[in-house]
Amino acid sequence: MTAAVSIRAVTKRFGTDVTAVDNVTLDIADGEFFSLLGPSGCGKTTMLRMVAGLEFPTEGSIQVFGEEMALRPPNKRPINTVFQSYALFPHMTVEKNVAFGPQMRNVPKDEIATQVAQAIKAVHLEGMEQRKPNQLSGGQQQRVALARALVNRPKVLLLDEPLGALDLKLRQAMQIELKDIQSEVGITFIYVTHDQEEALTMSDRIGVMDFGKLLQVGTPEEIYEHPVSRFVAEFIGETNFIDGTVTDDGRIRIGTGELVYARCNASAGTDVTLTLRPEKVQIHTPNAPDIPPERNQLPAKIVRQLYFGESIYYEIEIPGGEVIDARLENIPSLRRWKAGEEVTVSFHREAAEALTS
Repeated sequence: MTAAVSIRAVTKRFGTDVTAVDNVTLDIADGEFFSLLGPSGCGKTTMLRMVAGLEFPTEGSIQVFGEEMALRPPNKRPINTVFQSYALFPHMTVEKNVAFGPQMRNVPKDEIATQVAQAIKAVHLEGMEQRKPNQLSGGQQQRVALARALVNRPKVLLLDEPLGALDLKLRQAMQIELKDIQSEVGITFIYVTHDQEEALTMSDRIGVMDFGKLLQVGTPEEIYEHPVSRFVAEFIGETNFIDGTVTDDGRIRIGTGELVYARCNASAGTDVTLTLRPEKVQIHTPNAPDIPPERNQLPAKIVRQLYFGESIYYEIEIPGGEVIDARLENIPSLRRWKAGEEVTVSFHREAAEALTS
């Protein structure tokens, strides 16, 4: 893997009391769409600002394609940033907004025209060159900001929650479009967000942060299916947590003594928490004979049904009194279960992950 950005043991402190980024080491590949994901205040924006040169590390090293950047000012880095506010010049047309960067770098006029046209085409704004920002939708303004960054031909593009100001449907549409643009231009994108759907939809890999620490790095599937901690499991989508203890044969004892299999690396006697996604849970009639042997089975009772249109949620009490959620696709043949009904719930042995932290 060619590292576009190498972050080595980077720490950022503000004063003596606040550690915003805590000993982060990370490689981001050339051409990768990488997302830093975490709640507000977790350190992801501070990390982005250090890569951009808007903050300097207290400790550690930041390299871009092998060149040390830690003390290099922003305008001397092969990097551009797109912010949530877009910061477009309201009195300038789309064309002039995009041309501003090359003009400041004294690029010849004929080259500016070519570069601007290429950048506008890359973000699919042909025909809107003479419009001003107040004549554009939020999504179009976001694309102008993106074109203005791309026209400078950076090796790395940083995006700090650029879709945060858009409404839900437009944000979802722009997630797909932004990933398509990144694939077309082929440069490294480092994207900061607190929105799990954005990260899962667009990213090649995700780094999950909390309290300044990088907790897990992996593909969207790895992060979602195999979280390494309770925080990651809970932050990435919806999940159930079931407390248990590892037995001598590697199973997990839960509730009133029921034994289930799960993905588990902990030794016998260790207290663990199972994480189990609601869509992995199936509901059957009591003692159903056709449940495959690779699925764990538990007697249970329906507590509540919740209708969500495309899916049906059930709250289900399992042995020991814990309540878990099941999400079933809303299809015509789906049986509707009622509160109070006795059922059997099942989930594949590989669907549950045993966490120790």
